[in-house]
Amino acid sequence: MSNPVSALKGASHTGAVEITETGLRGMITLRGDFADASFAKAVKAVLGGDLPGLRGVVQSKSGQLIWMSPDELLAVVDYDAAPVLAAEISAKLAGKHHLAQVVSDARAVFAIKGAGAREVLAKGAPVDLAPSSFAPGQVRRSRLGQVAVAFWMADEETFELVCFRSVAAFVFEWLKTAAIPESLPEYF
Repeated sequence: MSNPVSALKGASHTGAVEITETGLRGMITLRGDFADASFAKAVKAVLGGDLPGLRGVVQSKSGQLIWMSPDELLAVVDYDAAPVLAAEISAKLAGKHHLAQVVSDARAVFAIKGAGAREVLAKGAPVDLAPSSFAPGQVRRSRLGQVAVAFWMADEETFELVCFRSVAAFVFEWLKTAAIPESLPEYF
């Protein structure tokens, strides 16, 4: 049996902001009918949090619950706990239309920290990142340099960004280039 490793083994770079591949993170894609009380009850019972609202992020006892679409959540949890939690949700929803799939090894997560984090992401994501339009507790699925990503704010100066593992090296290099201090315009 092999030992799991993250996409870039914790690579980091410091420029106008600090960029770090956060290492192994447990991730579960959850799909179901958000209006079905049994779905919400199963998520809360297993993960310890309420369903997030539209483009929302909520903290749960197990980690974060992130709205991805009207019938899809991403649960970000401890890497080793993901398979057990997904199985528990599936057991609670047996007989109901749902999906609880561990996707941890198919994704990479980056932290982008610093006062210029909004500006770095604004260079490549067609999203209004002004503080009045995007704040902690919100998520956006978008593109960054033509690659599919989702990102949310952990705090006022820290974004977390998730992408497919297969494009992790590209995303890291893109972020490093966007974080060259001389190239950072002040948008906000």
